[in-house]
Amino acid sequence: MDRRTFLTAAGTGAAALSLGAVSAPSAGAAPLGRTPDPQLLLRWFRDTYRSIEAMTTGLGLAVDKIDVSGPDGPVQSRQTSPTNIGCGLWSTVAAAGLGVISDATMRRRLELTVRSVERLERHHGFWLNWYDAHDGSVLTEWPGTGDPVRPFLSSVDNAWLITGLRIAADAAPALRPRIARILSDADWSYYYTPYDPADPVAGPGQLRGGFWTDTEEPTGHHYGALNTEPRMASYLGIADGSLPPDHYWHLLRTMVPGNGQEQEPQGSYVAMDGIRVWQGHYTHRGRRIVPTWGGSMFEALMVPLFVPEPEWSPQSWGRTHQRYVRSQIEHGTQEAEYGYWGFSPANIPEGGYQEYGVDALGMQVDGYASNTDRTYTTDGAPLPPASAFTNGVVTPHASFLALPYAPAEAVANLRALDRDFGAYHDGYGFRDSVNVSTGRVSDYLLALDQGMIAAALAQALRPGLLQQPFRTGGFRSRVRPLLAKERFSI
Repeated sequence: MDRRTFLTAAGTGAAALSLGAVSAPSAGAAPLGRTPDPQLLLRWFRDTYRSIEAMTTGLGLAVDKIDVSGPDGPVQSRQTSPTNIGCGLWSTVAAAGLGVISDATMRRRLELTVRSVERLERHHGFWLNWYDAHDGSVLTEWPGTGDPVRPFLSSVDNAWLITGLRIAADAAPALRPRIARILSDADWSYYYTPYDPADPVAGPGQLRGGFWTDTEEPTGHHYGALNTEPRMASYLGIADGSLPPDHYWHLLRTMVPGNGQEQEPQGSYVAMDGIRVWQGHYTHRGRRIVPTWGGSMFEALMVPLFVPEPEWSPQSWGRTHQRYVRSQIEHGTQEAEYGYWGFSPANIPEGGYQEYGVDALGMQVDGYASNTDRTYTTDGAPLPPASAFTNGVVTPHASFLALPYAPAEAVANLRALDRDFGAYHDGYGFRDSVNVSTGRVSDYLLALDQGMIAAALAQALRPGLLQQPFRTGGFRSRVRPLLAKERFSI
């Protein structure tokens, strides 16, 4: 289940967004088939980082989103989450590494954010899911609606804040002792249900989605799928020793055959470090892949912005990432015939929030569709006609995630979104989403999506800039050997 889907289902309140279309000057692009122009990518990064600056409050906390539709400049939301704060941290480090801000400015901004993070209310060493970004208080009512917000500790959201803190500590040595003290209480075993061979359903060896702190009640689900964004929490826990390495092998490449899922998988059982692992795969347009949960780009490709999965596991992780991007491209250009591609959770341009993806690439039956009207596909049945994919929504951050795997096509796609819809805000970067059926463009920029764009551009312009903390220590000694052993059946 997607992070925001789960939070909405849990009753934490979802913001109803009012969106509209605003045109923008051309963002430019590189021609298809050529390496992207570094100056173009740097210009995109500068504007993207300006949006992060516009999202950041006096406490140094990046808000969840800004509305850029009004004449008086961006309007910040009140709420922030651990993920938003983490995005702000790594974007600031990237900005200094690319020369957009000075090292002194970076250190000052990181120190301000770390000081605020130290003061935020925590439980079990982790941060709650929603705070007021302007005063640091815990949100108990959702801004604008008054809906109650229960205090919740999310494993995946905390992973992204801890990712940002580790990057900040690497970039600013003076902050390392403070950040080490902050992280000393963050024990990932809090979320972990140990593996029980006698009852692997009750004891799956996986991480809980989280806990409500008012009752200490856990979520009813664990994060079982391997190729989804919660694996960042798994990597962090394995790296710091709070999770056993065999946790990695208890995550699902696909569900085992005979279980309800998008496609009956092919593959075989293999022994990995003495553990029986179902090495399953799906096939999409003739390509074997390891699916995500819902079929979205960020599930598959946000983690390798930081952990070098394709390098450490080129024939498994590297291969499935490449094929995943190709399948997303072909869905948008050939199956749905939108003429554009890149599907990932984002604002609905007309208002609200929805998970977008390619249904066939996800384990969940009727997972994330590529359009607001949710046109699903069924494995083994004829593909719906292109005319059935009404109100298709393309998300620019998905193209940036694809940069390492299809750079020229990603830039060409972004150029087309700007040229045809005015998707680029000259000053703040790409808007969050585009309805390519109607031309409606989001008025919002989200910290999560801008943070992914910033990290992807940093990786394209200066490879490894944000990856150093995830190439050393426990990542090198505990995580890398697991990825080296990985043998997807693709």
